[in-house]
Amino acid sequence: MHENLTVVGSLLIAGALSLTPASAGTLFISNEKDNTVTVIDSETLKVVKTIPTGLRPRGMVLTPDFKELIVCAGDDNRIDIIDTEKLEVVRSLESGPDPELVDIDPAGDRIYVANEDDGMVTVLQRGDGKILAEIPVGVEPEGMAVSADNTITVATSEQTSMAHIIDNATLKVVANILVDVRPRVARFTRDDKHVWVTAEIGGTVAVIDKATRKVIKKFGFEIPGIRPELIQPMGVQFSKDGKLAFVALSTANRIAVVDTATYEVKNYILVGQRPWHLAIDEAGEKIYTVNGLTNDMTVIDVATQKPEKSITVGRLPWGVVMKP
Repeated sequence: MHENLTVVGSLLIAGALSLTPASAGTLFISNEKDNTVTVIDSETLKVVKTIPTGLRPRGMVLTPDFKELIVCAGDDNRIDIIDTEKLEVVRSLESGPDPELVDIDPAGDRIYVANEDDGMVTVLQRGDGKILAEIPVGVEPEGMAVSADNTITVATSEQTSMAHIIDNATLKVVANILVDVRPRVARFTRDDKHVWVTAEIGGTVAVIDKATRKVIKKFGFEIPGIRPELIQPMGVQFSKDGKLAFVALSTANRIAVVDTATYEVKNYILVGQRPWHLAIDEAGEKIYTVNGLTNDMTVIDVATQKPEKSITVGRLPWGVVMKP
């Protein structure tokens, strides 16, 4: 395993001079302490607007038509809907208590919400906000991922160390899979055959086979000079060709680059402090990671696996998504 030990500050200054723009798009960053969403133009890397939201915005997802951004306002127990053209909150939906992460089905009809405080997944109808189901899962659900074929949704529960498989036709839990301590994020691979579940305290990623609903691989991370308890896997994104995974390691202040065929860690990319969630541009050229304790976003070049620039956002940035 090779670690990029270049000092971030000097690298970012140098990178700013040679930064190549990614395919044009719009980045949305939820700022947990500011109760805002920062909007950034991905070509100029300038802040376009700061949108006020409900209290403690965290998880976000774009609708498949990219017209709306769905934002979990945890301390207001609601979902805020941002119009991505007007760049303002146009309506809010009741979500259940303390929504944390959210996903939407491929048709853009159903919103799946992890309600951390009551151990439920709430399923909402996007159009009118009608509650279609409240599905009991484990204690403190967080991760939420709908499969590309819309057959299942995976929810993770932090306190029960499980991934729960929900049948999207019946809206019932059909499997409970033990992963590792404090699972946070679930993400389906590009081919929709596996789901990766990160475990913050366990320090591992569990790879679950979608068909068999079994863990087929569990792997961890080792960084010279970093105590194991500081290596806390959080957000995951896959390269456009699906051959690489980028895993945010939180208090290790790095992004791990993993070969998805061998599960070998190929590189560690030094970024800001406490990276949690990531986004990738449509062309697959840039990865964007938000760093909660340095209040910024790092732009990473996928080809070179190096950070290029840092952009200041709001306080305690939590989530990031990109609209092409």
